[in-house]
Formats: sequence, C-alpha cells, structure tokens
Amino acid sequence: MPDPVLSLSSVGLTLRGNAGDVDILHDVTLDVASGETLGLTGPSGSGKSSLLMVMGGLERASQGRVAALGQDLTTLSEDGLARFRRDYMGVVFQSFHLIPTMTALENVATPLELAGQRDAFERARDELDAVGLSDRAGHYPAQLSGGEQQRVALARASAPRPRILLADEPTGNLDEATGGVIVDLLLGLRDRHGATLILVTHAADLAARCDRTLRLRGGRIEDIA
Repeated sequence: MPDPVLSLSSVGLTLRGNAGDVDILHDVTLDVASGETLGLTGPSGSGKSSLLMVMGGLERASQGRVAALGQDLTTLSEDGLARFRRDYMGVVFQSFHLIPTMTALENVATPLELAGQRDAFERARDELDAVGLSDRAGHYPAQLSGGEQQRVALARASAPRPRILLADEPTGNLDEATGGVIVDLLLGLRDRHGATLILVTHAADLAARCDRTLRLRGGRIEDIA
C-alpha cells in the first residue's frame, strides 16, 4: 500500500464517566489508503463513532498514535487540530449541525470564509448545485426538510474540497428513500473531489458500497473485509 492517508497504531481511548474511567477503544491498528471508502460497522456501543472522532482529532487518543496525511495528530494542540480539520477534513454528522440563523448558502460558505477563500460564496453555490439545492440557497434550516438539511451539511463538508471526509451515520435520521439519495450524493462528492471517505453506518446496503468494512465489537477490531 502507498503511504496511508490515515494511520492508527495501537490506539486506545479512555473517557472519564461519573462512575470512573470507561475504556472505549482498545489497541486499534489500521491504515486507510488514499481514495478508499471505509465503512465502520458493529453493534451500538461498539466504539464506531468514537473511532471516527479519534480519526478526525475530535477526540484525543489516550494511547497510541494517530497520523493523518503524515501529520501526527496526537502532538497537535486544540488550535492545531482545528486548523488541520479546516484545511484537510470534512465532517458530516447524523444531526446536521447547521447554524439556524444562517441560510443554506451562508452555512456552506462559512468554512470557506474561515479559511480565507475569496470566492467562498461562489464555491458554496457550486456545492449546493452539486447536491441539487441551488433553488433553496436562501432558505434557513427550519424551512428545509431533514433530507434537505443533510444535503446542505454534505455541501458544507465538501466545499473546502477536503482530502478526508468523515461521516457519522449520515442517513440515521432519514427515511429509507431519502437516505438512499444522501448515500448517492455522499459517494458522488467523494468521487468529485477524490476524497478518502470513512463512514459509520448500521445500514448493510451502505456498508456494501464501501471498498472495505471494519467491524468493531467492544472497542476492538473484530473483522476487516
């Protein structure tokens, strides 16, 4: 395999709870190749979302090493991690996380403006068009359906043209038909920008469209296929 886009070595994650420390991930070692689509599967509570958050530097590993694009994320400060995500990663959550006081266009343009892109709104319009929402650019999240909000979230994540795209149950809050549309759009955006895609899913049909699937159980890798 060429140099991996993401590389995890003996990664563990321990979080402090009311009853004491809770071990979430155990000794996870994994390489993800450039352009690969990797599905993270497993039962609820197996550590799928936590692993995705560790990959994106949204949770800091308690043990081991996490490297993305050759950068050791475990050595970066919180500000450094935020800058790295801004420049190289897109993240799509199950719950959309749109800014309610901003239009769809403004939501998509925000990460581009933060990155100092002069053509932020032009690129935002292009991304909304790519997800079929050019006619909804001036609408606020409350005026959009759940499927439309997730499409805005996809456009926002892909607008900076990230090298790595992370998606946490992107169809989890949607009906089957709408979820299928979102899956097609997500894979289309991956192809459009040549991104490496890592996604958490319970949906067998979505997992089947990934290049590889990694199954977690009890915070450990049970199987990779």
